Amino acid sequence: MHGLIRFGSSLLLASVSARGIPTTAFAGRDGKLSLSGINSIIVDSQYAESTNTKGETLIPPSLQDFAETFAKDLSGLHINVSCYTGTNASDGSIFLTIGNSKDYLDVAGRESAEGYSLSVSDEGIKIVGASSLGAWWGTRTVLQQVILGNGSIPYGSLTDTPEWGTRGMMLDAARHWYPADFLIEMCAYMSFFKQNTFQVHLSDNLYNNVDIYSRERSLDLYARFRLWSDDEAVAGLNEHKNESYTREQFDEIQSACAARGVTILPEIEAPGHALPFVQWKPELGLEDDLSLLNISHPETIPTMKTIWSTFLPWFHTKTVHIGADEYTAEVNDYNIFVNSMADHIQSEANKSIRIWGTFPPNYTDPGYINIYNNVSVQHWEFFEDNPLYDYILNNYTVLNSDDTFYVVNKWSGSYPPQVNVSATFIGNPNTGGGLWYPYVFDARNSSNNPSRDEPLVLGEIAPLWNDYGPNATVYSETFYAWRRGIPALADKQWGGNLSAAEFDPVLELLRNFIPGQNLERTIPSVSSSILDYSFDAGYATSSAISDESGNGYDGASDCSRTEKGSLLVDTCTLTTPLASKGREYTLALSLLLSSLDSPENATLLSGRDSTLMLTPNITLFQGGNYYRLNSSLPMNQRVDLNIIGRGNQTFAKVNNQTEEEFLTKMGINGARFEWGPIAIEAPVHQIGGDNAGWSGELFALKLKSVA
Repeated sequence: MHGLIRFGSSLLLASVSARGIPTTAFAGRDGKLSLSGINSIIVDSQYAESTNTKGETLIPPSLQDFAETFAKDLSGLHINVSCYTGTNASDGSIFLTIGNSKDYLDVAGRESAEGYSLSVSDEGIKIVGASSLGAWWGTRTVLQQVILGNGSIPYGSLTDTPEWGTRGMMLDAARHWYPADFLIEMCAYMSFFKQNTFQVHLSDNLYNNVDIYSRERSLDLYARFRLWSDDEAVAGLNEHKNESYTREQFDEIQSACAARGVTILPEIEAPGHALPFVQWKPELGLEDDLSLLNISHPETIPTMKTIWSTFLPWFHTKTVHIGADEYTAEVNDYNIFVNSMADHIQSEANKSIRIWGTFPPNYTDPGYINIYNNVSVQHWEFFEDNPLYDYILNNYTVLNSDDTFYVVNKWSGSYPPQVNVSATFIGNPNTGGGLWYPYVFDARNSSNNPSRDEPLVLGEIAPLWNDYGPNATVYSETFYAWRRGIPALADKQWGGNLSAAEFDPVLELLRNFIPGQNLERTIPSVSSSILDYSFDAGYATSSAISDESGNGYDGASDCSRTEKGSLLVDTCTLTTPLASKGREYTLALSLLLSSLDSPENATLLSGRDSTLMLTPNITLFQGGNYYRLNSSLPMNQRVDLNIIGRGNQTFAKVNNQTEEEFLTKMGINGARFEWGPIAIEAPVHQIGGDNAGWSGELFALKLKSVA
C-alpha cells in the first residue's frame, strides 16, 4: 500500500467508474456518499464469530476478522474508522452482516458462500454476505468504488455472486525461490480482485534432457523441494534450508492469505518432475529418465506416502495437489500411484486430491485402471486430454488451466512472458465472439466446451512456470508478468464482462491503492527527487542526515565527515528509512574507493530486495544470483556511479561513460544459452558496516523516480 494517497483524479466517466474489477451490476441512483462521513464499521454481533465453512480453507477468518482487516485497508485511504460489534447500523457506519445463502447462486444454480449484497444511502453502507467471505468480497467492492469515485460511492445497491468457485493463479515456486512476504503480498493483490486460490508448486526440477545429460549430471541438476522439516522421516530430502519454508513460515503464508480470502493450495509434484525425490533416493528413478519415479519399485509409493504424511499437517486446505503431470512411463502404474495417494491422503487427513490432466479414463479396455472419480483434474493442454469428453462426460470435476493463459518467465519458445490479457476479451469465433470464461476450454472449437452452467467445471487457475530456473528472473518480475493478467482473469473468473476498452483505464486508477502490498516498490515523493543526501555542509559526526529532496527521508550515520565534504566510510554505517525502489529510477552515488578488503565480495549499498556490490566487477545481487557487468570502479579517485532501472532493464553508468546493461544468462535445457534483460530494484537502505568489505569516502547519495 502506498502512503501519501490523495483522491483527486477524474479520468473515468461515471458509467465506467461504477464497474470495477470484477465488474459489478451496481444499480446507482442520484447522489453519492462521501467516505469522509463514515466513522465506524459495525459488525452484526449475531454473526461476529461466523466463518465460512463451505470454502477450501480450514482456517477461515470470522466476520469480525475480515472487518478489522477492512478497517486497516480504509485507513490506508485516509479513512479512519472504529470497528466494533452491534445489533444495528447507525448513521455514518458500514454495517456487516450475514444473510441467507439461498439468495446467492453460482452459474450452476447452486448456493454460493461467496455472494454478497451491497446497499449505499445517505445514512451509510450495508454489506450482507452469504458468509463472512461473501461479506469480505463486498468490502473489496466498496474499496474499489471509493477509489474510482475519488472518495465517494454512489447511492444504490447490488447483489453479486461469483459464477465459479475456484479463481486464481499458480506459481512455480520450485524452480525459483520466492520469500514468504512476496507470496503474502501476491495474495493481497489477488484478493483485491476477488481471486480466492493461490496454487503454490513446491517441488520440481529443471528439464532433465536425457539426450544430453549423463546420470551424474541429472543427479546434480537444479531440483528443489521447498518445505523444510527436521523430521527424521524426511532427513536429507531438502538440503537448502535458506530457500525453503519452515512450518512456521508456511503457517504464516497460509494465515496471512486466508485473512484476505485467499486459500493456499499446496502442490508436491510426482511421479513426473520428481528429481528432488530421486536425488534423495536415486533407486526410485527410472533408469532412462531419472526425473520420473519408478512406480513399480517397492519403495516408491511408501516413500511418497511418508513425505505426504510428514507435511499434510502443515496444509490448511481441504484439497491438496499431488502434481501427476507429464508422466511418460506405464499408464497403469501411474493410475495406481494416483489412486494410492488419493486413498492415503483421504485416510491420513480427510483431504481430496487434484492432479494435472495426463492419462484420460478408458472404459473400453478391461485391463485399464482408471483414476477415481473423486480426483479432480486440472486440464492444461489438449494433447494431454479433452476435458469435456474425457472427464466431464465421465463425471469428473475439472479445473480449467488451459495453456492459453500460461506464462513462462522471461523466455520461452512456446509461451509468452506475460499473461495474454487480450485473450480474456476474445470468445469463440464459431459462436459469434463474446468474452472468454472458465467454461471455455477451447476458444477455437465450441464443440470442446461444456455449457456455461456445467456444475463439473470448478473454475480457472492460470499458471506461471520458471522453466529456466532461478537466475532467469528476480521475483518481482513474476508480479509484472501477472500485473495486468490477474485483474483481467479475475474479471472473467468471477463472471464479469469488462471490455478491452474499459480494462486499462479502470486498472490504472485502482492499482496504486491496492492494500496489503507494495509489489511495485513505489516510494511516495513530492517530486521526481525521492532522496538527496549531500555532506558538504551542516553535517557533524553521529548526527542525522538531512534529506534535501523535500520528502523528509532523513537518514542516520555514525561516519565521520571529512574536510572535503564527504563521509569517511570504513566500519561505520549510513542508513536511510527506505528499503527498495522499483522500476523507473536513477540511483546515484558519488564515492571514492580507497581500499577493497573483500575485492570479490564488497557491498556498496544494500536494500530489501537487492545489493549493489563489487566482485570486483560492478554487480547487482538479488535472489541468490549475481548479475555482473564487465566493468569495475577505479581506485583512489572520485567517481559518479549511476544505477538505472528503466522498464524491464537495468543499467549502470560510470561518470560520463556509455551505459552498460545488466543481463541474465539462461541455460536452455542444457542445449544452449540465451541472454535476457533483468529488472532489479534499487537498494537504498544501508552503506558501510563491519562486513562491507571496502573503505573510502561517500560524497552524495541520491535517488530519483526517473530513468
